[in-house]
Amino acid sequence: MKENVVGVTFPVPKWFLDRILEEGKTVFVKPSTLRVQPGMKVVFYASREGQAWLGEADVESVEFFTNVEEIIRKYKDELFLTPGELREYERERAKWHSRGRRPRPWMVLRLRNIRKYPKPVKPPRFIAVSGRYVKEKEYREILRRGGL
Repeated sequence: MKENVVGVTFPVPKWFLDRILEEGKTVFVKPSTLRVQPGMKVVFYASREGQAWLGEADVESVEFFTNVEEIIRKYKDELFLTPGELREYERERAKWHSRGRRPRPWMVLRLRNIRKYPKPVKPPRFIAVSGRYVKEKEYREILRRGGL
């Protein structure tokens, strides 16, 4: 029996995650690596310090951009990154591109129903920068271990 994908997980440095989980920022942006659809969950993994799932949100909408300035103009204060941080992310990202490959578009996720887990949840394996899909059984386990 095939298990349904219910969401995605992405590693994010904790100090940026706090802006979503603690400060109410509702727009998450990253280079597009996974197929994300409205209604899916985003389970936020704190990379670097903490290294655990700390919370989640529902994806309200998904948009794609090729220009960070358009994202900044459209979402301004809703973004979990400052304009300067997003511009720096774009500069750093340009260094990673292979010659001749087109860069991936920026994926912008509008979030709703953001919630922090009562307890951090350590994943059973490493979460790569590109993120990965979360299936039903794993999601239920994350909730159980997170105190929900």
